[in-house]
Amino acid sequence: MSVFGHYRQACSGWHGELRAVLLIAFNLYVKVCCVLYIHKKREGKLIAMGSLFSRQPAPLLGIDISSSSAKLVELSRAKSGELLLERCAIEPLERGWITDGNIEKFDEVAEAVRRLVKKSGTRTKNVAMALPASAVITKKISLPDGMSEQELEVQVESEANQYIPFSLDEVSLDFCVIGPSSNSPGDVDVLIAASRREKVQDRQGLAEAAGLKPTVIDIEPHASRMAAARLIERLPNQGNNALVALFELGAMTTSMQILRDDEVLYDRDQAFGGAQLTQLIARQYGFSLEEAESKKRSGELPEDYASAVLKPFVQSMTQEVSRALQFFFTSTPHNRIDHILLAGGSAPLSGLSEAITQQTGFACSLANPFDGMEVGSGVRLKRMSREAPAYLTACGLAMRRFVS
Repeated sequence: MSVFGHYRQACSGWHGELRAVLLIAFNLYVKVCCVLYIHKKREGKLIAMGSLFSRQPAPLLGIDISSSSAKLVELSRAKSGELLLERCAIEPLERGWITDGNIEKFDEVAEAVRRLVKKSGTRTKNVAMALPASAVITKKISLPDGMSEQELEVQVESEANQYIPFSLDEVSLDFCVIGPSSNSPGDVDVLIAASRREKVQDRQGLAEAAGLKPTVIDIEPHASRMAAARLIERLPNQGNNALVALFELGAMTTSMQILRDDEVLYDRDQAFGGAQLTQLIARQYGFSLEEAESKKRSGELPEDYASAVLKPFVQSMTQEVSRALQFFFTSTPHNRIDHILLAGGSAPLSGLSEAITQQTGFACSLANPFDGMEVGSGVRLKRMSREAPAYLTACGLAMRRFVS
């Protein structure tokens, strides 16, 4: 069975060694997918406190690997029923180890993941990891209702040849029956998903090299949305019908998702991120890029850093956010946003959220995925609070433990 075969098992209630959870393309909203965290509709939901006879699901790590760092989160359920942050850790990655989501230096990244696990102090082995959205192809098709599983497999494989630009021998391919087709009576909508096999195997290999057992392969924006859903519920009116712009400010890329009531209305990636700040620091003070990155992380920068480097960069980042929103407004009937959430390693930059509010006129706040959680004794609160927005995707992956 292909790795994505276990996604179908998750939808139908089967069990497999490796369950893959697929992101629905931004213009395709699948309500019945059992792994979606849908608070109001409840087709899939976080497991609540449970009965006296129930046990917590098996421990699960969430590990997010980006171009600049690897992040680990482990959650449990407190006696109060709230989520409990057991541990979190970040391990930096050197420039060039990960490029455009591709693992260029496997051994170096694998060693970094091993250091990350050791640093966290966890004994948990099961891990949820994610692929970048660019590594997965999804397509919704309609097929006649009443087909057997075997008939569906044959038909899906035939249809997939039309949409996947490489040989099926090279991909992990699967499908999930969504439900009755709204456009074609008598048919059912089927979601096809595929990824190059080596992309999946790379993530599996990293986990196994660190002594971990990969049990969930997710997609990064999907995991981010799961963690962000808790934060949106804390907005006025529990976030109902609110247009929320989720920005993830990474090292190389700024990603935007426009969300409303669990649906992705629009998404966009822009080639701008924290790496530009590192370059500005290096240029201003004559540091190497490695020195600049190290000093940026530690805060050991010259006295004029805030005025000479940080302020101009914050202005540039603010303009990028404003430009992304304008693309959304000109591409859709919408002309407003109710709230902006900032995640990613560059999100906590001093003055950024205030500058964005001033520039756009929309409320803006940091996406702290641990907001409202209880915190374990092993977590360093000051550091966690400072780095929290960088953990959004890792937190969403760790939340898979509690998805029914």
